[in-house]
Parts: sequence; structure tokens; C-alpha cells
Amino acid sequence: MSNSIIVLTIIGMGLVTYIPRMIPFIMFRGKGLPPFLQGVLKNVPYATLGALIFPAVFFIQEGSIIPGLVGMAAAFLIAFLGANVIFVVLGSIAILSAYSWLL
Repeated sequence: MSNSIIVLTIIGMGLVTYIPRMIPFIMFRGKGLPPFLQGVLKNVPYATLGALIFPAVFFIQEGSIIPGLVGMAAAFLIAFLGANVIFVVLGSIAILSAYSWLL
């Protein structure tokens, strides 16, 4: 594959990613969202995180589900306390690492 095709592919991929993300900003500029929709959108990162992580709970360690449950419980607790998504992830990793180190 030539360099020009690679560059054009990268530019095309960038446009395909950029355009759908910018359309809502342009369409809803200066308009507020209803409170219900704001509440729903506020919970999307947690729902996505749960959908990505939940299946891994069962496969984190072969032969034992306990480490996965410890990490999941830590993530639920940190999220319930109202932490940002990045703190939920980092906190559950830290707690699971401490749990693994102690055993």
C-alpha cells in the first residue's frame, strides 16, 4: 500500500469520527437540554463501564470468581459514593491490586 493511500485513509477515518461528534454541538448550540435528558446522559458513562467490565468479572482469574467480585464491589461502592468514572476505575484497580497482593 502506498503512503498516499495510508494518509488518505487516516484523513477519512478522522473525518468519519469528527463529523458525527460535531453535528450535535452545531445543532444544539445555545439550547439547553431538558433536566430528564441531562440525568439520563449523566449516567451513560457508568452504564457503559458496567457493560464493558461485568463480563470480565467472571474471567479475571481462572478457577475463582472472588477477585472479580471484590473488584466489582469496590467499583459499585466508589460509584455509589458519587466519584467520577476515572476514580471508579482507578479505585477498583487499586483495591483489587491490594487484595491480590495480600493473598
